[in-house]
Amino acid sequence: MICIVDYGMGNLRSVHKALEWVGCDARVTSDATEIQRASKLILPGVGAFADCMRNLSVRGLLEPIISVVQGGRPFLGICLGLQLLFDESEEFGLHQGMGILPGRVTRFPDNLTDPETGERCPVPHMGWNTVHFSRSTPLFEGIQTGSYFYFVHSYYAVPDNPHDTIGTTSYGMDFTSAVQRNNIMAVQFHPEKSHTVGLHLLRNFVRISG
Repeated sequence: MICIVDYGMGNLRSVHKALEWVGCDARVTSDATEIQRASKLILPGVGAFADCMRNLSVRGLLEPIISVVQGGRPFLGICLGLQLLFDESEEFGLHQGMGILPGRVTRFPDNLTDPETGERCPVPHMGWNTVHFSRSTPLFEGIQTGSYFYFVHSYYAVPDNPHDTIGTTSYGMDFTSAVQRNNIMAVQFHPEKSHTVGLHLLRNFVRISG
């Protein structure tokens, strides 16, 4: 069973409906035992980093999530679900993350400009943008590099290990928009809101063997 982690925040219904669309029987759950037993795990997220970490901790979900990841089962983080994987975030102060991937989460500078047009890039970064693949991975199988995905965020991850980056996006600067280390996969964009190409990515994740 694929479990979608419910910790009181996140676009759970959209993710669940997208998985149903690609023929996947997924379950939204806040039950630690179900999460512990999941064959695959999806961690979506919207909102503030510290609030999400607090909710995961209060509901007793941090240890089950980390156990699934360390057990080698496929994991997909979406948006804030990507950022929570890292050591720390500077959103509204410095806050500790799950520490599954080394690195930090930082805010876009306010003075970003598009190098081609010279126009200001507003923060948050919101709307459609391209993702260029850094290396081959089953998560992107059948998807062309440079495809458009939907973004909504003001912060981005800076991995310590460049090899963890599998996708980058340009928004006044190049930033990491997708990461993978073995069974751990995560994307800064929202595949559930990215139409056909996003559904293709979710279908790829469903097909990845544990």
